[in-house]
Amino acid sequence: MKRSSVIRRAVLATAAVALVATGCTAQAAGPGSGGRTGGGSAASATNAPVTAAPSPSSVPTPGASASDGSDAKPSSSAPASAAEVLMEDGDENEQVRELQARLRQLDHFDRAPTGFYGSITGKAVSAFQKKRGLPATGSVDEATWQRLLGLSRKPTADELKPSTTNELDAPAAACMKGRVLCISKESRTLAWMIDGRVVSSMDVRFGSENTPTREGTFAVGWKAKDWTSTIYHTPMPYAMFFSGGQAVHYSSDFAARGYGGASHGCVNVRDRAKIAALFDQVKVGDKVVVHW
Repeated sequence: MKRSSVIRRAVLATAAVALVATGCTAQAAGPGSGGRTGGGSAASATNAPVTAAPSPSSVPTPGASASDGSDAKPSSSAPASAAEVLMEDGDENEQVRELQARLRQLDHFDRAPTGFYGSITGKAVSAFQKKRGLPATGSVDEATWQRLLGLSRKPTADELKPSTTNELDAPAAACMKGRVLCISKESRTLAWMIDGRVVSSMDVRFGSENTPTREGTFAVGWKAKDWTSTIYHTPMPYAMFFSGGQAVHYSSDFAARGYGGASHGCVNVRDRAKIAALFDQVKVGDKVVVHW
């Protein structure tokens, strides 16, 4: 009786050890085995179903086309690169001047070309792009430039650099003798005159009501080709000082925003090429007349 009991316990222990070993083998079955390595023995021993592990080829990958007729779409292989920008805000060159002249031909730009790409030019470009079904970025890429070239003609010299946007008015009597920067607040123009003859002219902008440009007859006290305001810390290229800190100088803000802004009392010029040429001609001591 004791011998049969011992034999029975030995048989049960052996079966338990075999079951545990087979279960570990099934759990450790590698991918691609379908759960068959050791798994079949475990199922046979326990009469329990064994789920096969999916093979790598059966696992869907992100962006892969669905093979079961679903509407899943493959992802794009690479993002589209942004169009190269040819001209944008802050640029200043002759190509920008041509851009402005061509936009003006199509009634998108209502002022004389300055060569400076500011907010006004950006808005004009954006309006052109919208009308032609192009992305309204406000900057010029190759598609925008080619479309503009096709819809406009090559600007003439006068279209690129007109004498002035504003018409000159009659000069003040003090402007008729000698070398004079004759500046009119009425017509918002500067006429460089020598003995009553207009040598060149350009648009100008003045100070606001809080910081008005002084009127009267002055003289150029000193000049600085590259100058930065010590009060407002803004660039004042080609500055010709005539009354304290007030000077005639180029203004990129005037070039960009036009008469939507004002100076702090200086006489702003928006055509850089013209004031650069003027700067070379004007001498310290030349007369400056600011009048209505």
